[in-house]
Amino acid sequence: MKKIVRCPGSATIINAIATGYGSAFGIGLDIKCMAKTISSGIKCSNDVGADTDLMDLCVRKVFSKYDVSLDDFGIEIKTKSSLPMASGLSSSSASSNAIVGATSMIISEEFDLTPLSDLEIINLAIDASMEAKVTITGSFDDATASYFGGVVVTDNKNRKFIIKEKMDDYKILVYMPNFHSKSGDSDVNRMKVLSPLVEEAFEFAKNKQYFKALNLNGLIYSATLGFNSAIAIDAIQAGAIASGLSGTGSSFVAVCNDSAIDDIKDVWSHLEGMVIETNVDNIGFNSF
Repeated sequence: MKKIVRCPGSATIINAIATGYGSAFGIGLDIKCMAKTISSGIKCSNDVGADTDLMDLCVRKVFSKYDVSLDDFGIEIKTKSSLPMASGLSSSSASSNAIVGATSMIISEEFDLTPLSDLEIINLAIDASMEAKVTITGSFDDATASYFGGVVVTDNKNRKFIIKEKMDDYKILVYMPNFHSKSGDSDVNRMKVLSPLVEEAFEFAKNKQYFKALNLNGLIYSATLGFNSAIAIDAIQAGAIASGLSGTGSSFVAVCNDSAIDDIKDVWSHLEGMVIETNVDNIGFNSF
C-alpha cells in the first residue's frame, strides 16, 4: 500500500514565543510525503539531506497511538520539499503533519481502524516536534495554518483556536538569505523582554487586522533577534500590503498584489540570497 500527501508551510503573523499566543497563514510552498508499507521497521529519507530523527519519531508516535508493533509491519517514508529548511516557514510543522497524516492513513486502512482526526494528527505531530526540540512553543499556530491552510489565531499554550478562516488570495514573496535560523536555538528570554509590545500586535490579529499585526510583529522580532528590519520596510515602500520576519527567521515575507511583485523583487535584488514567489494556501493537508 502507498499513500502520497502534501502539506504546505506557513508564514508568521504573530510569533507565539514571547506570549504563547500566535497567528500564521498557509503559503503555497509545501512538503510532499510518500508512505508505503514494508515488512517491518521504519525507513526514512528526504531530498534536503536533513536529519531523519523527527521523521522517525512522527511514525513511532502513530504506531504507538494505534498500538501496532513495528516487528510485524513497517513503513517507508520519503519526503520532497519546496520549503526552505530552518527559515521560519514551518518546514518542521509541514513535515510532521504530512508524515503523521500519511502514516495514519496507511495503518487505519491496513488494520481496518478508525483514522485519526485532524486535531489528533496535528497534536501527535506537535508532540513529536517538541520531543525532537525543533519547536519552542509547540507551534500550534504554525501547525494548524499548515494543516488547514488559511489564517489562524491561536492560544498555543492550550492548543486552542481563537480564529480559523480562509484568507484572501494574495501573492506572497519570500526573501530567503544565505543562512538558516533554527527555532529551537533561539534566545527565548530575549524574545520575552518585548512581550508587552507583541501583545499589542496580537490585539490587531484578534481583530482580524492581520497585516498591521504582521508588520508590527516583524519589526519587534527583527529588532530582538538582530535581523535587518529595512528588508521589510523596503518591501512596504515598494508596494507590499505587509511585510515582516517569519518565525525566528531567517526569511522575510511580503504580502502583495500582482502589480507590486516586480517592484518588491527589485528592491530586494541587492540582497544576498533568493526571492521565491508563491501564494496564500487555503487548502492545507491533502492526499493524491
